[in-house]
Amino acid sequence: MTPRWSVVIPAFNEAERLPPFLEKVVAYFEGRDEPYEVIVVDDGSTDGTAARVEARRLRSVSVLRRQDNAGKGAAVRAGMLAARGAYRVFIDADGATPIEELKRLEPLLVAGADVVIGSRVLVDPGVAVTTRPHRVAAGRLFNWLVARMGLHGIADSQCGFKAFTAPSATRLFEALSTQGFGFDVELLLLARAAGSRIVEVPVNWADQPGSKVGVFRHGPGMLWQILQARRRVGRRRP
Repeated sequence: MTPRWSVVIPAFNEAERLPPFLEKVVAYFEGRDEPYEVIVVDDGSTDGTAARVEARRLRSVSVLRRQDNAGKGAAVRAGMLAARGAYRVFIDADGATPIEELKRLEPLLVAGADVVIGSRVLVDPGVAVTTRPHRVAAGRLFNWLVARMGLHGIADSQCGFKAFTAPSATRLFEALSTQGFGFDVELLLLARAAGSRIVEVPVNWADQPGSKVGVFRHGPGMLWQILQARRRVGRRRP
């Protein structure tokens, strides 16, 4: 039976944080009483992440093992292209955005959007975003720079909670080249170039300890990835 939803979770050394969050994801979909699948993409972990997930023997959860640590973009791409669901979402392994936030994205896909992205920046009285001040400042600067690089009108390109229809996911992820943390921007640039209907919606989000992304450690590399992506997407246009 074709799943209604495919959930892709990229994971690199998430043996501690992922298993409890994975149980919440499964419990949420079990309560919906419809076919689903969860694909954990183990991106060359060295801490036994894949074994810890498999030991849980959770229904409808599979592990896609990658031998080497290629990067978050490569992991999400592999999971999305392996997915079979009519709708597909990728989420971060730390559970910063609760899986229940899917209720904010799903109606927009059903109504005709091709891509729906969660936002930590858009204001909504029913949404709470908890994060450290320096990450707020860094995020605002990053989004300002991204807008100047061609991605206008998107408040938060980097939130790790994005959903797609199956045709959009296949088309966009087949074309995606960025393997690292900057992949979200290329993905959205590709969607814009393809004429996809993109909708952004506020979601609850809470900063989690142990983040894999460092502002100063990864920021320059992400900007370089985005510059390269903009050139590639520009060459694709007629």
